[in-house]
Amino acid sequence: MNLTTYITGVQHVGIPTTKLDETIAYYQALGFEVAGKFPNGESTCVFLRFANLTLEVWTVDSTPNSTGAINHFALNTTDINKAFEAAKELNLNFVEGAVQHIPTFWDQGIAYFNVLGPNGETIEFCQIL
Repeated sequence: MNLTTYITGVQHVGIPTTKLDETIAYYQALGFEVAGKFPNGESTCVFLRFANLTLEVWTVDSTPNSTGAINHFALNTTDINKAFEAAKELNLNFVEGAVQHIPTFWDQGIAYFNVLGPNGETIEFCQIL
């Protein structure tokens, strides 16, 4: 099973923030538009889109506020369960060890799993349901 069979490209880049309103305003000034805003427990998650780039920004208690502040990048996945099985065959370094779900994102939720790359970077495989 080939993992790339289930990937169509970059879905989004994740950036945590302590200043959500400032972050939204900053990226809107650069031409980004709010594509979705989702409360998620004590945090709020906002997707900002410009052309083929989508940023996921969400509120946290603290951030590095330096180079390296990007939390993850996500790959758009067409079949999360088959992608997960293919990733297991590659013996990737899973963060959670199972497919996760957030039912409140987008119309029908998302399913995703995370792996760590060779430099400790988080790579998310995400399917919008």
